[in-house]
Amino acid sequence: MEPDNLELIFDFFEEELGVAVVKGDPLPGHVGSACLLSSTIVDKSSGLITLPIMSRNSRKTLGKVKVDYIVIKPIEGFICDMSPSLSKYWKPRMPLDVGHRGSVNSTSATLAKVRENTIASFKNAASHGAAFVEFDVHLSKDHVPIVYHDLTCCISMKKKMDKESSELFEIPVKELTFEQLQLLKLAHVAALKVNDDKENLDDENDVSENQPFPSLQQVLLCVPENIGYNIEIKWPCQQKDGVWEGNLPTYMDMNKAIDIILKCTLENGSNRRIVFSSFVADVCSMIRQKQNKYPVLFLTQGYTNSYPEFMDLRCRTTPIAMSFAQSENLLGVNVHTEDLLRNPDYIQQAKSKDLVIFCWGNDTNESENRRILKQQGIDGLIYDRICDFILGQADFFEVEELDELTQQLPDEAFVDCSCPDINHFACQSVPESNVSGNSYPSEIKSSEQEMYSTESDSGQSCSSF
Repeated sequence: MEPDNLELIFDFFEEELGVAVVKGDPLPGHVGSACLLSSTIVDKSSGLITLPIMSRNSRKTLGKVKVDYIVIKPIEGFICDMSPSLSKYWKPRMPLDVGHRGSVNSTSATLAKVRENTIASFKNAASHGAAFVEFDVHLSKDHVPIVYHDLTCCISMKKKMDKESSELFEIPVKELTFEQLQLLKLAHVAALKVNDDKENLDDENDVSENQPFPSLQQVLLCVPENIGYNIEIKWPCQQKDGVWEGNLPTYMDMNKAIDIILKCTLENGSNRRIVFSSFVADVCSMIRQKQNKYPVLFLTQGYTNSYPEFMDLRCRTTPIAMSFAQSENLLGVNVHTEDLLRNPDYIQQAKSKDLVIFCWGNDTNESENRRILKQQGIDGLIYDRICDFILGQADFFEVEELDELTQQLPDEAFVDCSCPDINHFACQSVPESNVSGNSYPSEIKSSEQEMYSTESDSGQSCSSF
């Protein structure tokens, strides 16, 4: 059957049967129905439609019902192999340290030397041993996936013949092409709240890797593959008071936008560990249904005074968010740390539902809070200035793989390697005696090449989450 020829029937019943039930009635208590034709919604990815409820025994209208809908289509122009699935796979391990927008957060009054959400920031986090970095992706006017946190940006307009004064204007990112975004002298939206804030403006001589608005393709190709990505799909959220984020009540078509981002990631992601996330429940559902390679985390802020409450019930509370993630077969949830510190039992509740649980928020920046959450069994922590806390730490996944390899080796493979003095560069193995009393040198074989050349049946090297 063609997708635009479907008929959806909503049947309504009396809660308490106050009238005599007709003998043999196959639908006792049935009072009426509403009908939705898929042809009326197939052109839109999501929306709200009002349907009349028609009486069962007459053609009278009993009332009306509003129906929220979402239409999920296959990725256009891309054949996605759905047979191998990592959508629910998560390897049990120590909690992951995730760099918020890379290695820094540059929204403060004093701008960091390495700007957030840039290639330089991600490389900096990778070189310090961060397991993952988190960043936001949405589309430019010409549909190029770009990395930037806010749906809007501030640009400064200098008056002619005036070298000093400048005026800031807020503009939606989707109204500028990728080429135009690369030419911007940029200020964060927070700069609008500060009078004469010159420090929040970009240096006109920014080097390319510290340039804001890198494309998703650049970020996938230019940053070492050993660091994982938590890619948040940025989409306007409606607050409970009706106000839309970024004052953007209308936005792009959801299917088309997500298709572009997913195609870019599937074509350039190689073997990098990647997890998607979003505050928008429909976005999470789409990513999960369109592909099986990358898992999805549902973002929720729970109860908090720090941010306005959302209109969508699915992300208002952590328990409801967990129920939604479970029903949609998502990997798990990404919860506001304030809510977890207030209700630490949420961590074990998530695990009892076979869900992975991450946390985000300013409270995660406190080392004591991170210690508490790690003790409670959190799977990942997203926080600012990660390089200040993991300075000199070895690559997380390389250490993990070496530990696993060590556990697989027999005890005979380990010897006492000692150096008699500091000028002795080659460590000599301690001779061991056999049963007859003769000595022979013990040898250690390096297995690093075997560990990093593991291949799947298809010949492509594999990496697990």
